[in-house]
Amino acid sequence: MADKKVLLKRPNKEIYVDGDVLVKKFDKSFRKSDILNEAINQTRVAEAGLSVPEIYDIRLEDDGYSIVMQYIKGKSLEELMKEEPEKRDEYLTRFVEAQREMHKYNVPLLNRTKEKFTRKLYEANIDGNIKYELLMRLEGMPTHFKLCHGDFDPSNIIVGDDGKTYIIDWSHATTGNGSADAARTYLMFKLRGKDELAEKYIDIYCRLNNTTRHYIFKWLPIVAASQSVKGKPEERDFLLQWATVVEYE
Repeated sequence: MADKKVLLKRPNKEIYVDGDVLVKKFDKSFRKSDILNEAINQTRVAEAGLSVPEIYDIRLEDDGYSIVMQYIKGKSLEELMKEEPEKRDEYLTRFVEAQREMHKYNVPLLNRTKEKFTRKLYEANIDGNIKYELLMRLEGMPTHFKLCHGDFDPSNIIVGDDGKTYIIDWSHATTGNGSADAARTYLMFKLRGKDELAEKYIDIYCRLNNTTRHYIFKWLPIVAASQSVKGKPEERDFLLQWATVVEYE
């Protein structure tokens, strides 16, 4: 691994480039099924025709599993926004266009978005009346079969040196309603204190998709309550504020 270049290092995960491949290494705190699910999701999305890194191998090592995949040379939209803030709106539009293009795909073997949210809502540590109301709202939301990323963030969109746009990190992928995917992206911007970016994002999304903020925001309490299950104490209070609001104007 003389050419190893670490791109991200956390206590339980490391992502590095080794020659012409990218290795995503997990420690033993990650369940084998979750790692395999991410690799399967990414493979199915690639087979559907979307531009994503190709999976080459899954390695078992003494301290955990690794996913070995194609290394895409380029920069993330998050990096480009930081480097060229004057082009923020241009890059944000490209971001939404990539999401809109993704939502045109149907990958039927993925988990269903509604089923995932239902499971998360049952797990959520929230008031029983609110939980019931959110489950009823979820049941009444339109059922679609669009490819949803589940963590559509500028850091997960790579603009390759070849000029193509690639989407990475498919561990949360489902098939369902694209507006739920948009609601999560909006919420994640808000969670990180990027309020202006969140509002600009949702304006562009609604314009390009000919939809309304009100329709997307009906998903926000469902998405927020589901996200609270991840158990990050620093995020819980913020998310529950969104989860307990009945209507968004």
